Amino acid sequence: MKKLDIIYEDKELLVVNKPTKMLTISDGSSSTTLYELARVYVKKKHKSNKIFIVHRLDKDTSGVVLFAKTEEVKKKLQNNWNTIADRTYIAILEGNLKENEGIIKNYLLEDSTHKVYISKNKKGEYAETHYEVLNRTSKNTVVKVSIKTGKKNQIRVAFSSVHHPIIGDKKYGSITNPIKRLGLHAYKLKIKLNDKEYEFIAKLPKDFEKIQGRKL
Repeated sequence: MKKLDIIYEDKELLVVNKPTKMLTISDGSSSTTLYELARVYVKKKHKSNKIFIVHRLDKDTSGVVLFAKTEEVKKKLQNNWNTIADRTYIAILEGNLKENEGIIKNYLLEDSTHKVYISKNKKGEYAETHYEVLNRTSKNTVVKVSIKTGKKNQIRVAFSSVHHPIIGDKKYGSITNPIKRLGLHAYKLKIKLNDKEYEFIAKLPKDFEKIQGRKL
């Protein structure tokens, strides 16, 4: 079984760096999940220990995932997640995005194949995606992304909608895959819990650093 990449741990929280191509929680398949790794890890310390899902990342997205160690903490976080969680991602896009920064606003729906798409009449769930360009190469644009709404596939759909899909994202229109994975990484998570502020960072994967060109 794979080893957890632990970013932070205390009596209430366990924060880990999720690898790409791993589910956060089971979808019914037999593959190892991040939740299972976390559950085994806390159980090794004491058999009565528990772990609770607070949020998720897509299977192909890497980066910061936070678990709660008590149901009380889980509820505190989940009930206020979009107001207390400040999430920053790094995305590598196809092509040259002209604007240096911007906001992409969409209304999202999901079809029967679980693909998320943009509603043309403002039906569905509102999604707001902020971005800032960090670097440009001849073929790609690296952007820092923050989301004010945590909707399924939100970032992937947002950049596909402006004709610069994330590299490796065939589902949403990408035709290149230079790093052999989805070019999306949950880089930073800030939260406030019990009047205390936390900041967790999952260092950039090495293949991202090559395209990013400089340290964050």
